[in-house]
Amino acid sequence: MAKRAARQRNQLPPCYYEGYLEKRSFKDKTSRKLWTCLCGNNLFFFNEKRDMDYVEKLDLKELISLTDDSSQDRNLDAARLNMQMKDGNIKFTVPSAEARELWKGFIYSVTELSVPSSLNLLPGQIQMLKEAVEREKERLKTTTTPLPPAAANSSPYVSLTADMPACYYNRTRVEAELLLEREAKRGNLLLRPGGGGNNFAVTTRQDLDGSIFKHYRVTRKHEGGFNIDVDDPVPCATLHDVIDYLVEKTDGVLIPLIIEEQYEKNISFIRSDNENGEKSVQQAPPNLVPPALPPKPVAEREPTPEPVPTSSEGEAIYLNDQELEKEVPKKAMMPPTPAPRKLTLPTSHPSTAVRQIPLAALSELKIKLEQKAKCV
Repeated sequence: MAKRAARQRNQLPPCYYEGYLEKRSFKDKTSRKLWTCLCGNNLFFFNEKRDMDYVEKLDLKELISLTDDSSQDRNLDAARLNMQMKDGNIKFTVPSAEARELWKGFIYSVTELSVPSSLNLLPGQIQMLKEAVEREKERLKTTTTPLPPAAANSSPYVSLTADMPACYYNRTRVEAELLLEREAKRGNLLLRPGGGGNNFAVTTRQDLDGSIFKHYRVTRKHEGGFNIDVDDPVPCATLHDVIDYLVEKTDGVLIPLIIEEQYEKNISFIRSDNENGEKSVQQAPPNLVPPALPPKPVAEREPTPEPVPTSSEGEAIYLNDQELEKEVPKKAMMPPTPAPRKLTLPTSHPSTAVRQIPLAALSELKIKLEQKAKCV
């Protein structure tokens, strides 16, 4: 049996929650640890977190109930969960009890389009569930919701461009055949617009003594969804399910054509030589440091007034007095000029007094003594 080519992650519906789960169904002898993504109303299982191709898919439209499994796991922190489907029971082992509540909340939210009220969740987690419900409602509107009567003249459904598979190309029948011929190594199946403007078509190419092209009509259903228009019509909820059905039923022989855009691996630029003017392609040096952004202007902050200090004696020291002392420079302090001393001549020690009298006073004293002597 050929290996099934699963739909890659870039083709999946929006992912609401993901994490590692240990899965075991009635068909499995042992449990397997798989990276699980809740995309739309399906669970997609990957061998590893970084894998692009899923290995299993579980349609939650077949869900009947979710119940806690109280049996003890070898990992004491782990918690168990039973998922009852229409075709059997599936057991999951979740890393923790909190993760189990989140898985239950997200699964019930996307299948019932309402946030369950019986779970033990935090306000932030409940908000995440509400956002998932709104996103799932919008996703379903883009695929199955009729337009209002005023806008139903041209098409009974809204545009599907928001949720197109990655293998969708706006090509005619001939252009689709040429594209599959040219890109034969990348895939052999694509989705394109069909006749009438409201339908789609699938074009495939295979080799058997040359290229063999097949075209399948995909029609819309009035109640919502699509049909692969063959002898026994195949109902599908979305265009993604149309591609999944063709891939799975052919055991992976049909591979969706996905052409990824090419991007440069290095930064290059064209520079002119200053001497001869010749232009050449230059490679930017690795590990370039991004230019530093100019600092953001900071609003000036008014200084916070400081508390008025007090002296040790309880008297206030005013700030304006301190400022005045700072603004007016202090002059150098000079010693005061002593007052002139009065001259007193002692009678008992004339010789000592003479040595202490200035010259001018001594002359005046001499004149007075001479006048006194004449009078005698």
